[in-house]
Amino acid sequence: MIIKKSDFLKSCSKMSDCPKSTLPEYAFIGRSNVGKSSLINMLCNHAIAKVSGTPGKTQCINYFTINDEWYLVDLPGYGYAKVSKSIKEGFQKIITDYVLKREQLTCLFVLVDSRHEPQRIDLEFMQMLGENGIPFNIIFTKTDKLKPSELERNMEAYKARMLEDWEEMPACFTTSSARGNGRDELLDYIERVNSEVSNFEN
Repeated sequence: MIIKKSDFLKSCSKMSDCPKSTLPEYAFIGRSNVGKSSLINMLCNHAIAKVSGTPGKTQCINYFTINDEWYLVDLPGYGYAKVSKSIKEGFQKIITDYVLKREQLTCLFVLVDSRHEPQRIDLEFMQMLGENGIPFNIIFTKTDKLKPSELERNMEAYKARMLEDWEEMPACFTTSSARGNGRDELLDYIERVNSEVSNFEN
């Protein structure tokens, strides 16, 4: 897939603000400071999402229109964030509402930091997705920070941990926003799913 056009559409503080369009939506989520905004900018080839060193900066659902064909959706990070308890609870509600109730959600990409061992909050979030039948894939971020052997070891450890509870792994992607690694693979995957969705609807 070649992204010829990518535009910020709107920020939504609640589900009722989300677009009424039936375009497929590909949402990105992960723990605070996992590199989500950097990944979105890498995919779009320009600084479309705000990057911050402060965890929890994304507090709304941010919509971006890609090639006038699908929405890239930037969800608030979960986990640690230097915000008040009431705002943090708001994060969780808007995330849960979107993930569980948004019919246009075609696929959810869960970002995890490739440098760390499996984190409980990530595992619990993915368990919730599985229990509710929400389609998702895993994106391992910041792979440029590791040697290839370290990355392979960490990914195998993640796979082993997940297969304690799952019959099979969801699709996994490895990315580096600094080097552009994984961009083509992710966009080709989205293009393939879009084609399948279009064929199904027709």
